[in-house]
Amino acid sequence: MSMSAQKYPRVIIFTTPSCSFCRTAKSYLRQQGVPFKDVDVSRDPVAARDMVRRSGQQGVPVLDIGGKIVVGFDRPKIDRLLNLKAR
Repeated sequence: MSMSAQKYPRVIIFTTPSCSFCRTAKSYLRQQGVPFKDVDVSRDPVAARDMVRRSGQQGVPVLDIGGKIVVGFDRPKIDRLLNLKAR
């Protein structure tokens, strides 16, 4: 069995370069060692539509954690969905 077994659900974060909460969310995930795919919706209109379809709204960040949507940097909800323990 490989050591790099996936221990987190798949994480996609929809962001824009000017969004401070997006930067906060990404640095938090990095600190926790959670891999994620960063999608810049300011440059990708298809991804922007996808984000609105998933979340029902236009604001960023939107995190898709294993198919569950988190709008904004909602740390308690992110921690719960990723099974992160408070450090």
